[in-house]
Amino acid sequence: MKLETLNFFDKVYEVAKLIPYGRVTSYGAIAKYLGAARSARMVGYAMNGSHGKDVPAHRVVNRKGLLTGKHHFDGTNLMQQLLESEGISVIENQIQNLETVYWDPSKEL
Repeated sequence: MKLETLNFFDKVYEVAKLIPYGRVTSYGAIAKYLGAARSARMVGYAMNGSHGKDVPAHRVVNRKGLLTGKHHFDGTNLMQQLLESEGISVIENQIQNLETVYWDPSKEL
């Protein structure tokens, strides 16, 4: 699918769908990849609206590895549970080995 023909939120969803199992990226990394480096918050808004779109939103965290979007998931700890089911260690809402599980779309795609 050509990203040029999509609106910003759909572009965000297409990039998020490419995040490999067991890896995470940040709102800012997606924004930068899409050529909108100052639009990390808009990426967050897109993730908030991604329910039912087959988008692995649980794999998108803030630049420090914090699960800042977790309140948008059903259940109290669903985002953390999904990440842990993929082998990602989360303690106190923060990914522990962020540098080893971090996926940068600007470098990987």
